[in-house]
Amino acid sequence: MKIACIKYNAGNIYSVVHALRRLGVEPVVSDKAEDILSADKVIFPGVGEASTTMNYLRAGNLDKLIVSLKQPVLGICLGMQLMCSYSEEGGHTGCLGIFDVPVKLFRPGQGEKIPHMGWNGIYDLKSPLFNNIFENDYVYFVHSYYVPLCGNTIATCDYTGPFSAALNKDNFFATQFHPEKSGPVGRNILKAFLDL
Repeated sequence: MKIACIKYNAGNIYSVVHALRRLGVEPVVSDKAEDILSADKVIFPGVGEASTTMNYLRAGNLDKLIVSLKQPVLGICLGMQLMCSYSEEGGHTGCLGIFDVPVKLFRPGQGEKIPHMGWNGIYDLKSPLFNNIFENDYVYFVHSYYVPLCGNTIATCDYTGPFSAALNKDNFFATQFHPEKSGPVGRNILKAFLDL
């Protein structure tokens, strides 16, 4: 099985690579269309800022490439946010539009700290990605922006209120949390993606 990790100015690519290696997979890290298009599965990781990252993707036509993919694709953290329609980060940043939902800035309600950082439970699980985990299992988050609940939500988390912990539309899957940093639960989620 060929797994491609999309290479761009993202901060967590190599933690994803190491997590895949622990599952016995040696991914290709590339920004070349031929490597990405020929992969059985594609991972779109990300830690960074939305507007500069979208500019980078557009400069290399990666924005058009990503939305054209037909194989299973997994966006992680910023990768998930960039799959949405737009982000409040950087003013009003137009994103890839795979999921027709905006990305919003957390606004603390009851004294919560921003960013949302650390372990939190996910629930209302509705995808084969979660076949081997349980309701309210804990995963690791680091983010200041969130995706509201929508028709594509396949897992929910609570922080200042409920938000989308994971999304799915057709062949596109995405998690706001970091499966590569989420211990055995995250390992099971990554394995489920590889097994799709």
